Amino acid sequence: MPIGTFDVWDALVLASILTISALIGIYYRYTGGKQKTTQEYLMANQSMTTFPVSFSLMASFMSAITLMGVSNEAYQFGTLFGAINISYVLSTPIAAYVFLPVFYRMRTTSVYEYLERRFGHATRLAASMAFTVQMILYMGIALYAPALALEAVTGIPKGTAILVLGLVCTFYSTLGGLKAVLITDVFQSFLMYAAIFAVIAVSAIKAGGLSPIWEVARERGRLEFFEFSTDPTVRHTWWTLIIGGMVTYLSLYGVNQTQVQRLLSVHNLKSSQSALWWNLPILGLLSFSTIFSGLAIFYYYRDCDPVEDGRIKSRDQLMPLFAVDTMGKIDVTLNVDICFSTTLFAGQYPGLCGLFVSGIFSASLSTISSAVTSLSAVTLEDYVKPLYRVIFGRPLIESKSTLPTKIIACIFGLMCIALAFGAGSLGGVLQASLTIFGVVGGPLLGIFTLGVCTVRTNQRGVLLGFLLGLCFSFWIGFGGPKPAPVPLPFSTDGCELRNVTETAKALQATSVEEQQYFWLYRLSYLWYCVLGFLLTTLIGYCGSIILAHFNCADNSRIYVDKQRKHLDYDLFAPMLSNRWRRQQQKQLDPTDAYLEESLAKLTEPAAPL
Repeated sequence: MPIGTFDVWDALVLASILTISALIGIYYRYTGGKQKTTQEYLMANQSMTTFPVSFSLMASFMSAITLMGVSNEAYQFGTLFGAINISYVLSTPIAAYVFLPVFYRMRTTSVYEYLERRFGHATRLAASMAFTVQMILYMGIALYAPALALEAVTGIPKGTAILVLGLVCTFYSTLGGLKAVLITDVFQSFLMYAAIFAVIAVSAIKAGGLSPIWEVARERGRLEFFEFSTDPTVRHTWWTLIIGGMVTYLSLYGVNQTQVQRLLSVHNLKSSQSALWWNLPILGLLSFSTIFSGLAIFYYYRDCDPVEDGRIKSRDQLMPLFAVDTMGKIDVTLNVDICFSTTLFAGQYPGLCGLFVSGIFSASLSTISSAVTSLSAVTLEDYVKPLYRVIFGRPLIESKSTLPTKIIACIFGLMCIALAFGAGSLGGVLQASLTIFGVVGGPLLGIFTLGVCTVRTNQRGVLLGFLLGLCFSFWIGFGGPKPAPVPLPFSTDGCELRNVTETAKALQATSVEEQQYFWLYRLSYLWYCVLGFLLTTLIGYCGSIILAHFNCADNSRIYVDKQRKHLDYDLFAPMLSNRWRRQQQKQLDPTDAYLEESLAKLTEPAAPL
């Protein structure tokens, strides 16, 4: 089967979409407040509405790696991964009503400001540095991976794709600030939907409807919904997907700078919580559509798997291969019959392949721009301002903060391009860079959970738990060797040339050697984040109690008075702070000045930024 090419109509569609993204940045640079303050540049002056923020939350979460990866997941392993959406439903109220009110009450630009107020500067710095390393590595891969996959099948040079995407993203992120990023996220979200729906529609046209796609998936064992094994080494079960998905979701939507920064750009807490809830159907629709697109691609290649046929090297390239096979223009030097039939189909939809590629690139743009804005906020608040205060003995005033912030955003954008260019020579570090995104999230969630849900934890205990949790997560995340997941069977009956002997031998060798792997290395990857979270919370809590018992640490920061009688309720989840406040009411004099002040702070509306 031939590989398609990228024609002039496709190029025009892609160029138009990149131009629109750049123009959005220009528009927000010269309208409104013209990005003259850091509050507008980093927090959009808290003027955003629910609609764009809810789409931006999804777009930041669903990178091009995720789109192609989830589709590939359904192609290779079936539909069970869709159960992870249950974890999103269960986790959203926790993110909306436990973590978000705490950040919204404090009005923090960097979420790590909370950690300094709750525990101390060392905790803030440790968590901020972990997030910074995590995002710097990931945004380079988020740009490199789709460019690599598309180069292999569309002919778009990898270097050109990296440079164009990186520069466009850096341009509108640096120029237009968070407002531009949010609006382009909305625009790019619709392109992501368009790319996925195009894949499904084209496959349905070839199949004669959606029913044949579903029927073939059922016949070939791709429809799997009920796997309730309690074995933690099984790659996907309902328990791993729901529990692991909940911890992953909360580490992203509950305490991650990228997402919280968007939620704090909404004008009030209720609207911010609504944005989280509206994100659920938006994210769920794209998730289920992407899974079905994997089944649609499987239908097309049901009798000739492209990897075993030798057409592509990795199944991560399946979705772009499908796009150029069915939507792109076919090289005229190939077989006449195949060329005629496919060219006739492609001619009916000029630019459709370009729309698909635009959707994949949009997923990368939204992820990278989110990383750039969040990193610039963290760098300004956690590094630049404290360093300025140490050097000059005074705080960095607002009027002098905006330009450095824009320069920082530009530097991170260019750094992303450099990392993407260098990623090709890193070899196995690519997988390591993707793994770091998961292993850092669990310990970070553990720190914030200890902060908002407990009163007995202190800085030394929490730092001990965080460092040990990180070390353990990195060990099981990077350690090896690990067994390769065994996909469902593929067919090569329809291939003109095939040689599946080596593939069959490799699968047999994997099944024979699997029992020789260390047990922790055989765990499902979804448990990495969970174990990091549990270890951090357990050691952080117990370590704090032990250290406090021996007078090696204290938690005096949670009190508003020197006598340590009155808690600072702003530091805790509302349901817990209200409970503790009622308990304190019964124990203390109701006319106590500190108590009245604390009660007033809880009941009064939050002041605008």
